[in-house]
Amino acid sequence: MSKQTEADTGTAEAIPDCPRCLKPLPLCICDSITPIESRVSLLILQHPQEQDRALGTARLTALHFANAVLKIGLSWPSLSKALGRPVHDPSRWAVLYLGSAKVADLGTDRDIVAINRKGEIEDNQRAILKDIEGIVLLDGTWSQAKALWWRNAWMLKCQRVILGPPRPSRYGQLRREPRRDGLSTIEAAAMLLAGLEKRPDIEATLNGSFERMLAQYRKAQSTMPQLAPKPKPKRDYRRRKRA
Repeated sequence: MSKQTEADTGTAEAIPDCPRCLKPLPLCICDSITPIESRVSLLILQHPQEQDRALGTARLTALHFANAVLKIGLSWPSLSKALGRPVHDPSRWAVLYLGSAKVADLGTDRDIVAINRKGEIEDNQRAILKDIEGIVLLDGTWSQAKALWWRNAWMLKCQRVILGPPRPSRYGQLRREPRRDGLSTIEAAAMLLAGLEKRPDIEATLNGSFERMLAQYRKAQSTMPQLAPKPKPKRDYRRRKRA
């Protein structure tokens, strides 16, 4: 009796992960990453259900900075606990806000805009942005990121900022964003830290890494079905109608 092939059984050999970035080895670009020394610190909070091995960028983003912290979970009692070190003034930290406010609606051509709790543009933009010492990014789908926002009340003490990206996310058709200004975590970090520190090299480096990862994903996708996103289960409308 002949042995069944992988195609016959519907199974595929597991792809090993890189121990550093935790991505499947065909998507690993660790050999091209050199940690960047930056004035502004970075804290990435990742929803536990958003650990996308193939297309996620949270860990990849953190690897690019010498002073970045990545935490996976739902809630932390304070910014200091999430960061793992004391923070004396949370108001000097900014969180990329997920509300309805859009830069295009605020009458400004700035890429990074500080807003108040009403979603209005703050006065003294230059002074506020210059004073920021750390950024908090929420990693996950739109609903997952909102869950992180509502479960961590200490974020209300942080400055809120929003972005006006000049182009849509480089994800393209691989992962659609609910809003045109929705970016991947690595693109948001690139735009924020480059803008706050006046260092275009940061944005060029992170976006270059993202593009290399996406190119490797597209190359491997046709020969490694394990990397393809799993389709969402369809609802049984007939059963629902009968009920």
